[in-house]
Formats: sequence, C-alpha cells, structure tokens
Amino acid sequence: QVQLVESGGGLVQAGGSLRLSCEASGRSFSSYNMGWFRQAPGKEREFVAAITWSGDSTLYADSVKGRFTISRDSDKNMMYLQMNSLKPEDTAVYYCAATGVPLTMRSMNPGLYYTWGQGTQVTVSS
Repeated sequence: QVQLVESGGGLVQAGGSLRLSCEASGRSFSSYNMGWFRQAPGKEREFVAAITWSGDSTLYADSVKGRFTISRDSDKNMMYLQMNSLKPEDTAVYYCAATGVPLTMRSMNPGLYYTWGQGTQVTVSS
C-alpha cells in the first residue's frame, strides 16, 4: 500500500503561483492513478485533477483547466500540482490521493480513492 504526504502550500496573492508536491512511500506507487482534491471550509471535497500511472493522460476540473498542471515522476515517487493565476476561490486544503480506477470521468469521485494524504493549506488573498 502507498502512503502520501503533501507539501508546498502557503499564502499567495491573487494572480500568483504555487507548486504542490505529493511524496509517496511504498513500492507500488507507479501502479496507481493519482488525483488532487481540495476542500474549502463548509464545502464538500472537490476534484481538481487526476493523472494516470504512466503520466500520459490527465483530467482537470473545469474551474482549474488552463491554470493548473498535474504531473508525476514515478522514479522519484512524486506527484505535483503547478498552480498558476491563482484566485481567492482556490483557497482550500489540498489533498493528494491514489486509486486503482482507470482514468475516466469517474475519477472525479473522491469515493473511488482509497489512500489520502493529510492535506496542505493553500490561501489566496485578494
């Protein structure tokens, strides 16, 4: 089983950038599809982006398409979320997660992910 730890969150002004990292431990990391989710206070956890185990296919929420980029380096057991042109509504705790489900629109369902990190806070000021 894989364990996940996020880092890279912080406080940034609107229009700025951050890169989140997700470090995985466990020998089977490269066999999982991975995703980023976020949860703002008082709101449900929502899908941000997902990537296949090989890194050759990605999926994005409409709200972040064109601003965020998901990537992974399986040799280093790492996944990343580059966030550009940040907006105050991007403020949330961001989580990385692992799933064995093939990358489809179903990958937007957090219930299909069975390993989660502890989250990292991203705050975007206006």
